Amino acid sequence: MVESFHEFVVHRSPALCRTAYLLTGDHQLAEDLVQTALARTYRHWRRVRDGNPEAYVRRVMYHQQVSWWRRRRLVERLEAELTERADTDHSEATTLRLSLDAALRQLTPRQRAVIVLRYYEDLTEAQVADALGCTLGTVKRHGHDGLRRLRAVAPELVDATAERSTR
Repeated sequence: MVESFHEFVVHRSPALCRTAYLLTGDHQLAEDLVQTALARTYRHWRRVRDGNPEAYVRRVMYHQQVSWWRRRRLVERLEAELTERADTDHSEATTLRLSLDAALRQLTPRQRAVIVLRYYEDLTEAQVADALGCTLGTVKRHGHDGLRRLRAVAPELVDATAERSTR
């Protein structure tokens, strides 16, 4: 039992950390989220290991993130304009990443979870519904609302993705 869990953790931790970062927007919180989710998963490993353990861990991560978010209720915002500094790297990729981070923070936790799982993790709507423990209609609604909100708060992302697809 311990060996199969260890193997799962070694192989899937990088992907889980990336998803956790997109859910939290902070590297340290993402690591804490993954660690908490894996600890909770370990308690139920015998039941979970034969099914889809990664979906189970993602569901635990999502629920834990919502729980933390409800408890802290802190507002985190990136400045709309980056301050100019001589030693700052102005690469296009960094600007795009910061814009995406800021835009994702403006979504509700459920919208962010659906957008991250659907478009970053490339899961189907049915897989997202299974991972989050909700209906397919709920996933579609949160995905639609989240994309509409992203287009409104970060039109530069739409322009950047259109520009990249023409290259």
